[in-house]
Amino acid sequence: MEYIAHIRASDGCIQSIETHLLEVKELAERYGEKLGMPHLAGLAGMLHDAGKYTCKFTEYILAAVSNPDAPPKRGSVDHSTAGGKLLYELFHTGKQLSPIKGILAEIVGNAIISHHSYLQDFLSPALESDYLRRVRDKELTEFSQVKQVFFEKVMSESSFHVYVDKATVELESFLAKEAPANREKQLMLLTKFIFSVLIDADRTNTRLFEEKKKSEAVISPQKLFPVYYDRLAAKLRSFDEQGTVDTPVNRLRKEMSECCENYASKPPGIYTLSIPTGGGKTLASLRYALKHAEQYGKKRIVYVLPYTTIIEQNAAEVRNILQDPAHILEHHSNVVEEGKDADENEDGTASLQQKLKLAKDNWDAPIIFTTMVQFLNAFYADGSRNVRRLHNLCESVIIFDEVQKVPVPCVSLFNQAVNFLKARGRSTIVLCTATQPALGFVKNKLDINTDGEMIAHLDEVIGAFKRVDVIDKATDRPLNNEELAGFIEAKIKEVPSVLVILNTKSVVKDLYERLKEQGHGVPVYHLSTSMCAAHRKEMLSEIRSTLKEGKKIICVSTQLIEAGVDISFQCVIRSLAGLDSIAQAAGRCNRHGEKAVQPVYVIDHAEENLNRLKEIKAGKQIARRILIDLKRDSSAYDGDLLSRKAMERYFKEYYTEFESDLNYFIPQLQKEMTELLADGKRDSSYHKAYLSKHRSHLPLFLVHSYGTAAKHFRVIDDWTTPVIVPYGSEGKELITQLNGRQSIEDLTVLLRKAQQYTVNLSSYEKEQLIKNDGLVSYLEGKLLALKEGAYNDEYGLDIQNESGFGEAIY
Repeated sequence: MEYIAHIRASDGCIQSIETHLLEVKELAERYGEKLGMPHLAGLAGMLHDAGKYTCKFTEYILAAVSNPDAPPKRGSVDHSTAGGKLLYELFHTGKQLSPIKGILAEIVGNAIISHHSYLQDFLSPALESDYLRRVRDKELTEFSQVKQVFFEKVMSESSFHVYVDKATVELESFLAKEAPANREKQLMLLTKFIFSVLIDADRTNTRLFEEKKKSEAVISPQKLFPVYYDRLAAKLRSFDEQGTVDTPVNRLRKEMSECCENYASKPPGIYTLSIPTGGGKTLASLRYALKHAEQYGKKRIVYVLPYTTIIEQNAAEVRNILQDPAHILEHHSNVVEEGKDADENEDGTASLQQKLKLAKDNWDAPIIFTTMVQFLNAFYADGSRNVRRLHNLCESVIIFDEVQKVPVPCVSLFNQAVNFLKARGRSTIVLCTATQPALGFVKNKLDINTDGEMIAHLDEVIGAFKRVDVIDKATDRPLNNEELAGFIEAKIKEVPSVLVILNTKSVVKDLYERLKEQGHGVPVYHLSTSMCAAHRKEMLSEIRSTLKEGKKIICVSTQLIEAGVDISFQCVIRSLAGLDSIAQAAGRCNRHGEKAVQPVYVIDHAEENLNRLKEIKAGKQIARRILIDLKRDSSAYDGDLLSRKAMERYFKEYYTEFESDLNYFIPQLQKEMTELLADGKRDSSYHKAYLSKHRSHLPLFLVHSYGTAAKHFRVIDDWTTPVIVPYGSEGKELITQLNGRQSIEDLTVLLRKAQQYTVNLSSYEKEQLIKNDGLVSYLEGKLLALKEGAYNDEYGLDIQNESGFGEAIY
């Protein structure tokens, strides 16, 4: 009998199960090398689809292909349990049970049974084991046949046991490097790594089969990075030749850049790069990363940034310098929502769900720009699309720009992931920011290298970069938008350009409209995250052009403009917020030292509602206290609101304020995320309850609640939904193309392009758009798009579906 893994949609060609399993095994082994786990990863690869060796699955796939309009009922055939069950029966039962092989069976088996959904709970809040329910309790009618055929066609039983022994040695070596108290945490991260490898290897092999490719061209970073470095060096030399470095600020930027290059020879680790705002962090860190990656054999360079605005600008700048857009990936959001249901019965068919699943989305590129949300999702969020990317963060240089923007509840989880990448993932981490936060002030402390700061004599450097005076208008009295508009009118008579940064979208829009209505003859621009990336990019280009021409201009923006956007105004007005935000706003004033020291006014806005923005609200209160201290004693904090002393106090008080929130508490369960993910039997309250209920221990080595933790994880409290917007002719055409019949390769290209035309809806915005008929769904409900009336070419998102504006948090 011919056993089928997949039937190609285009020509009906069959991929046999053994071909698929052995090719996925080979890919998994290659990916698993990053952690020194080729056999552990390969074991998952060779067993994941063993359950397809049944008559039922053969009948299912043939019926699905021959009758695509009425395929067999989903859930009728389970092919993912068998591989995990085989490991459980061979290595988790019997009198000669080996603990290390039992742990191996649990780690690899969970990845296998979950490869069409997400990792199962070893022990759930209901005190049940989803893992045991599958591998121990579930009856598989053709299981004996699966084992027999697997050992006949894929690997002999004796060779299989030799292979498992090699995987066991890898696991023993992994555990030997850890103190007992830290082993559960590392086993959790290892499980996620193996799961990531399996998902990517499986989907990559299936995509290659569908695209009629034997293999994929492997990009050699060791060949690309030296070329990139030479191109960057040529660009830096051109600055000298053009005389553009002959200003105090640019001379300092050059010195900082050279410091970074000299630091690149230090061994991999976690380092800090505290270049002040406007100090040229992007190119300096790229110079370090290229040199370090070449010397230590790193496979990719990953920039992790807080806002999509920075990604758009920095990626464009790097593409321009390195002259290789094909190998520089921007990843903002997932664009297509991942289904919550297991999809294993669409495996092997040409369904739309299958095409979306297979579209290349795995961060397999030499240089990647992504967001903090996407980085954290790779480790902790639900859905196989997120975790698929995790293994490609290993053997990398990862640069966290504006790292102080890590959301408060995620600080401990962030530290845990970064420490793993350093200690086990062979990655080098750079915490790059003008204002280093006190990230060691949490349960999981960052393992930053001793003497890990790249820039020496920081106080002198900060002083030399001074280009602004921060003027306190916040402790006098609050200003409403009418009063603020009058203040702006006065300032625009004194200087040619004014930037106003406020904390919420609603007050930004209201102020913008007031300034336009006043008819003073000065062009006014609006920026917010209600606008898609392509829209913001166009607006920023127009703003830069106006600034370059020296014309009068006012820009009103949310905080998206203050982090990393290369733009320079002669006057900045910032609504009171945390000191790090004020410092970033100051970086948009006199950015290149074009003038003498210029003013940055800090005001207290009377109309901002920060009740849903507790982190901004807390930062604002702490900053106010420091401003009051300076008002009483002008010599406090060296007389500078943005001094290192002031920043140290700010972050200490800020993280003290949120001390109880730093470890991601889940109110619905009354537990911290770390308990669900990293507690062993001795510490787990669930296991204690299980022991009390059953009078016996759970018959497993691990008790982690992976699925439960992932379902409750949100980087931002207000869960957002990506939606494609009809901005310009390209946005409208993109929506039309995505709604057509596309190949996997075309979908990959279109989904990447769609990120430029995507905004994220809060739950409130989504509800209002549905109510006002502003949304339409495509791709069988997997993709949402705005109707044309729900997107305004001036403001962006219009939840009223009539070119108005709705408030949303970023």
